[in-house]
Amino acid sequence: MNNIESPNTLPEVTADKDNKLLVIPTRYYKPELDILRLCAFLFVFFTHRLDLAPIDPARNYWAYHLSLIGVFGVPLFFFLSAFLITELLLKELEQSGKINVKSFYIRRILRIWPLYFAFFFGMVVITQFTDKFGHISLPVQLSFSLFSGNWYITFNDWLPSYPINPLWSISVEEQLYILLPLIIYFTAERGLKIFSIVAFAIAYITIIYYARNPTTGFSGEWTNSLVHFQFFAAGILLSVYMRGWQPNWHTVIRILLFATGVACWLIASIVCGIHADAPHLSSISQSFVGWLLILTGVICYFLSFYGSQEKYMPKILRYLGRISYGMYVFHITMFWLVYQIFKEQLADFSKSIGLSDWRGEVGFVIAFVATVAISILSYSIFEKPFLRLKKKFTVIPSRD
Repeated sequence: MNNIESPNTLPEVTADKDNKLLVIPTRYYKPELDILRLCAFLFVFFTHRLDLAPIDPARNYWAYHLSLIGVFGVPLFFFLSAFLITELLLKELEQSGKINVKSFYIRRILRIWPLYFAFFFGMVVITQFTDKFGHISLPVQLSFSLFSGNWYITFNDWLPSYPINPLWSISVEEQLYILLPLIIYFTAERGLKIFSIVAFAIAYITIIYYARNPTTGFSGEWTNSLVHFQFFAAGILLSVYMRGWQPNWHTVIRILLFATGVACWLIASIVCGIHADAPHLSSISQSFVGWLLILTGVICYFLSFYGSQEKYMPKILRYLGRISYGMYVFHITMFWLVYQIFKEQLADFSKSIGLSDWRGEVGFVIAFVATVAISILSYSIFEKPFLRLKKKFTVIPSRD
């Protein structure tokens, strides 16, 4: 096994017209992580199809279970966010000697808030004129406006307005974004390590609590921030301890790591009974091991991509990873339109092309194409102006 150091770890030094030394911050961009982000989205996309177009586990055992574990793509998103944000902030600290907390918050606001609030309050307006997308109550509006939507769901159940349910995970990420720069600003790396250890401890105390109090209906464990902060902690610690190191592994090793990630998730789901929001009846040992397997799978996926050469990263896949935020926000709505609102048209269309028995798969393809299309439009027309403005507050240049 050969290892290499991450390139461009030192800032470029140049001089201005008055011969004063200027330090140009190092650009930090890992294209392979864009593709991993796309994988995380695809995991989630496959699993959410089950909500509206179920797969019969008796007839298609592996298709069902491989789709079911796709829900663990959300922890993969969390891990990636924590790793990349920590990388950028530590590089800022290393090159500037301090963290500009205000600039960090502005960058996150410009990246997350415009699409989030446009979509959320767009759905609020739509539900005032039609009941086809459910109802969004005032308490729900308030909790999601304050990025505590996941806690509302944790203590109440999933929302009757199906398309906005996935936004719970954005609330969890925003909670991390509030904490992380402050921890680095006041305590640097030492504080990150302490925070991560505490987050792990609290996560598994919470998991044990849910295991000791099993449910036969909805369980708030899946949307509980305390549980998911373990994935943030893992991303933070890998960034801190890897210190720019990245693996130069053979493709076969990377494929094996990816397959190991799939195996970990399947065991967590099939053997340990970790099924997101489904009834939680696992024992304490099953829950403990199951969540550790989910975390192990996340790390395996990460290592299977991290350090891959850019020439093996197709531009189209990198682009889809870049717009995965929009795809995540819109995909449930596309499923709802295809499988619910236009279900009769879907049946007629599937019949017209001789695929009546495959209308679930036909709808899946239509929903995916529609999700990609609307996300491209959103990114190109709506999100990019905010991203250009975001550059004014960037300390370490990255992809956007």
